[in-house]
Amino acid sequence: MAENVLPSSAQLVIIGGGIVGCSAAYHLAQLGWRDVVVLDKGALPYNDGSTSHAPGGMHVTNYSRMMTQFAVESVEIYSRLPDFEPGRPMVRRVGGIEVAYTRARMEDLKRKQGVATSYGVEAHLLTPEETLAHIPILDPRVIHGSFYAPLDTNVIGWHVAGSLSNEATRIGGVQFFQHVPVVDLEVRRSHLTAIVTERGRIECENALLCANIWAPAISEKAGLVIPLLAAQHQYTISTPLPELAEFAQATGGKEIVHPILRHQDYSLYFRQHWDAYGVGNYRHEPLMVRPHDVGKTAQRPFTPEHYTVAWRAAQELIPALRKSELTHAFNGMFAFTVDGFPVMGESAVRGLWTAVGVWITHAGGVGKAIAEWMTYGEPAIDVHEADINRFLPHQKTRRYIDLRCAQNYREVYDIVHPLQPIGEPRNVRLSPFHSRLVEQGAVFFQTAGYEVAQWYEANAHLLAKYAGRIPQRNGWEARFWSPIQGAEHLEVRNNVGLFNLATLAVIEVRGPGSLAFLERLCANRIDRPAGRVIYTSMLTPRGGIQTDLTVARLGEERFWVITGGALLPRDLAWLERHAPTDGSVQIVDASSAYTAVGLWGPNARHVLARVTETDLSNAAFPYYTAREIEVGAIPVTALRISYAGEPGWELYTRSEFAAALWDALWEAGRPFELIAAGAGAFDSLRLEKGYRLWGQELRPDVNPFEAGLEWAVRLDKEDFIGRHALLQVKAVGVQRRLCCMTFDAPDGMALGKEPIFAGERCVGYVTSANYGYAVGKHILYGYLPLALAAPGTRLEVEYFGVRHRATVVAEPLYDPQMQRLKA
Repeated sequence: MAENVLPSSAQLVIIGGGIVGCSAAYHLAQLGWRDVVVLDKGALPYNDGSTSHAPGGMHVTNYSRMMTQFAVESVEIYSRLPDFEPGRPMVRRVGGIEVAYTRARMEDLKRKQGVATSYGVEAHLLTPEETLAHIPILDPRVIHGSFYAPLDTNVIGWHVAGSLSNEATRIGGVQFFQHVPVVDLEVRRSHLTAIVTERGRIECENALLCANIWAPAISEKAGLVIPLLAAQHQYTISTPLPELAEFAQATGGKEIVHPILRHQDYSLYFRQHWDAYGVGNYRHEPLMVRPHDVGKTAQRPFTPEHYTVAWRAAQELIPALRKSELTHAFNGMFAFTVDGFPVMGESAVRGLWTAVGVWITHAGGVGKAIAEWMTYGEPAIDVHEADINRFLPHQKTRRYIDLRCAQNYREVYDIVHPLQPIGEPRNVRLSPFHSRLVEQGAVFFQTAGYEVAQWYEANAHLLAKYAGRIPQRNGWEARFWSPIQGAEHLEVRNNVGLFNLATLAVIEVRGPGSLAFLERLCANRIDRPAGRVIYTSMLTPRGGIQTDLTVARLGEERFWVITGGALLPRDLAWLERHAPTDGSVQIVDASSAYTAVGLWGPNARHVLARVTETDLSNAAFPYYTAREIEVGAIPVTALRISYAGEPGWELYTRSEFAAALWDALWEAGRPFELIAAGAGAFDSLRLEKGYRLWGQELRPDVNPFEAGLEWAVRLDKEDFIGRHALLQVKAVGVQRRLCCMTFDAPDGMALGKEPIFAGERCVGYVTSANYGYAVGKHILYGYLPLALAAPGTRLEVEYFGVRHRATVVAEPLYDPQMQRLKA
């Protein structure tokens, strides 16, 4: 399989010949790449990495749609391959079981079954007795039930890698080389030029790093930090179990017939090995390994002191193990990233691509996606959660990597609420007026490294004012929520609120070529007079929404591109990647230089007027305009826009003035009983007004016409990225639309990702949900087939196994004529 003579040049070098590298090579060959070299430091296909020792369990359902899609595609890809070893099937679709040892887990499995349905994965909830029918050697008395997914699969990882490499070789244009360690990456002017190995140098313009736990040690040679660590976890195989002896004979000696099994309340997983059982254990403190300490292979000696609790729990669930010993035991290393997602895409070093932080479950789909990305400029599915350009500077520090990778290991099987804030590290980024937020009793969570208030305890007195208008929550939906959020929402609608917008990022684009550059990237028209503010999306070549943001034209050759702080690295990379190289455009990240606050509500104009001499009337300062104003002695760039759906301004000032700006507005607002309002109210306010959120309603696999943003697209302007694709979409029409729905009854509940049903058919899922406190309705958004998108359509939404009736309604529910917003 492996070649001997190393070439001196190649179109592409893939570093790492495990299952990810082989999947990428296979899919690239299918897409026509014909000068590809795959290198591995060890033997092939039984390599040094986890491909060769992983037990091969593939549970496809994940709360991330992207990860579920990767897993489903991986099963499909592996299943189409010829077996690597004739007579030994390498793909075994035995299904998967996840048992509930606690009532909390059983409730969460209801949620998981809903998410599986949302993402098109067949899944069922089973009673203990039904679970026993699938795995006859477990004890049904110790569980409350289980989750069963027939698509869950077990594979022999290195066989799959071998088959992928064989198929890539058969297609042609791909060469595999074993025992070739990479020792350096040559970079010139931020472009990759060559790969240096112990056996020679290969000139190339592209390299794809698929070395997983070794990847950070390689990428640092090009100055690139990949926030990933190896974590040890344990795997053992029992002696033969008498309970399986007759079963093994009856099934013709098949290696695995039982479904793969998870016991997540004890961080365990299981699989059958003929007449024995394998047990995987995460139930111990993280044993993290730094990249330079990984060594040659991904296996380490077994540490029995970490196995005591796990073995006892395994024997409780599967009593047959009580009389067994261990015939095989080791600590295997797997990759954990700081946020649990793969790291994919082209890095800041042009030509250096990555596909790391990937397990066997997702390797097929990841390889396919990265091949599409490298060939067409974007993959067929939305992979923004895996984008290498998503990391902020603090997320690439050693301390952050250590803490977050270890915590992701601890939480690998935990029940994690979608609103649950991270633990350590906290207080990494603080707004200049952070102490004022603390004084208001802020209940913080973290976003983009900033401490942001979900709500303020100082506003508890408003609960009496709005008694009867804020429905109570119980159980899961009440976690990380407070009725104060509803009170803040209503107070902003009725009075005025001050919002911490320090997380907003400002990218300044300037220079003689700046207008043409932004016109090329933006779907909306940017060529408007100085002082205008434009809402726009930037599109992928296929017309998907790469990002949505605000552009403020502050001068003839000066623009602010304003985006969310968590999206800054990704949006900045997109701008820089498409910028002209002739010096006509300068792109500057000014995010730390400026801090913003939002002042919104019917009394916002009255508050601001007390501290500025600027004419704030609608005629002088209309919606979607920007002005340089003075707030006392503070220079401020004021943008008349609102994500809350109320009149007001985003107010930007140099960060050294930000605390004084907050104080000036706070004093000016005292006669109006101005409140500080948190992110919880911000979300319900935006949903009530029908504003979309990137990453939920807006994604690269959705176009503006589907998302209801055709008003922000100018197809009549000169060519822009995605325009040709949108012209085709407009010609044939869309097949789905983003719709607003409300529950028919007050007990309806959803938080996001719940399946939407028309009869017994799942037709979509909830992208966002929250209560609209001003309209008195629980609001949901989701993409629906065109035939179901008309207002009045009756549907159902399933929340924790219970169906709730909902109706499609016209949007937005609040101020549909924009009369309040533009007043």
